[in-house]
Amino acid sequence: MKRLYVIVFLVIAAAAALGLAIAEHSGYVLVAYKTFRYESSLWATLALVAVLWLVVWGIKALVELVMTSSGVVNPWSRRNRSRRVQVAIEHGQLDLAEGRWASAQRHLHRAAEAERQPLLYYLGAARAANEQGHYEECDSLLERALERQPQAELAIALSHAQLQTDRGDTDGALATLEAMHERHPHNAQTLRQLQRLHQQRGDWSAVIRLLPELRKDKVLPAAELAELERRAWGANLSFAAQREEDGTVGLQSLERAWQQLSAAQRQEPQLVLAYAEQLRQLGAQVEAEEVLRTALKRNYDSHLARLYGLVRGKDPARQLQTAEGWLKEHPADPGLLLTLGRLSLQNSLWGKARDYLEDSLRVQRHPEACAELARLLAQMGDTERSNQLFQEGLGLLDERLLAAPLPVPVRA
Repeated sequence: MKRLYVIVFLVIAAAAALGLAIAEHSGYVLVAYKTFRYESSLWATLALVAVLWLVVWGIKALVELVMTSSGVVNPWSRRNRSRRVQVAIEHGQLDLAEGRWASAQRHLHRAAEAERQPLLYYLGAARAANEQGHYEECDSLLERALERQPQAELAIALSHAQLQTDRGDTDGALATLEAMHERHPHNAQTLRQLQRLHQQRGDWSAVIRLLPELRKDKVLPAAELAELERRAWGANLSFAAQREEDGTVGLQSLERAWQQLSAAQRQEPQLVLAYAEQLRQLGAQVEAEEVLRTALKRNYDSHLARLYGLVRGKDPARQLQTAEGWLKEHPADPGLLLTLGRLSLQNSLWGKARDYLEDSLRVQRHPEACAELARLLAQMGDTERSNQLFQEGLGLLDERLLAAPLPVPVRA
């Protein structure tokens, strides 16, 4: 309130001062140009200038108001066009997230054509077209994105490769990724997609060739890379064992694949297991027993010990004696106890076999141990216990298949 009083006082004082100035001297202004002549007092001239300024300012404000109003009303104005694009972006992104592919493609395509940086909207529209099976439209949208933003070639190509993979065109995806790998050899995302695509195609040889680059460019965490390496080499051993040479599936291909591994890799239990299993399936039982015995002597592993009971070495008695030596340090390993039962069966030691199999089941109820003991008891005449164990073994197997429903019998 005090401020208002001060302002009123200042206005009155200024008006009084102005009035005194006008009364004291009116001043004189003369403007002459050729035949034009203007003369008046100074104060009247200043008042005229002020009025003219107010008129010009009023006209300008009126024009701006009219233009703004027409922008709101006119559907083709820049303001409305920008608002329509924003609405298309919001609707398109929501439709894409919720799986309304046709609507998403329409809205995002419209947004892409209107925006200065359209890449994300073209990629979204391409994905929506791909999900609808409109592959030509999808590729056309990606080509249009490349025309508008050629500097985003790698991003567009990686998206294209993923869409090709999604539609089942793994050959096309591979060609796209290999082209980008050649142009951008150290791009982590290109390497990651190549690795995943090779895995999906079951091309473990290609994964192995890619491993040095994955390691050098630190594409994967160390633990994940180590696991991938074990899987790749294990799968490579399996494929090598199945490879035909001179019309037969032989050991030479498997042996070459095994020798390709480094010394450290040949001590990995998972790879030793894969190699010994392939030897066993190819009938090289003696070689498999030697590989497993050497590996277990160096570093005990329960999986290797379980497989040791499925191979037949040159000397079954020595094989059983070797396995019994491991029992001193691993008395509660159910896999080793199962192996000892199987090796006892190979040596016709029925009582010992029964004891080992019973011990294995006491530690862990396993369908293989149930089946081995049931088979032995049936031969020994204990059919009732044998049938019980067979039923238990089947029940343990059924527990692994609970997710698979069985058909409902049709009543006649």
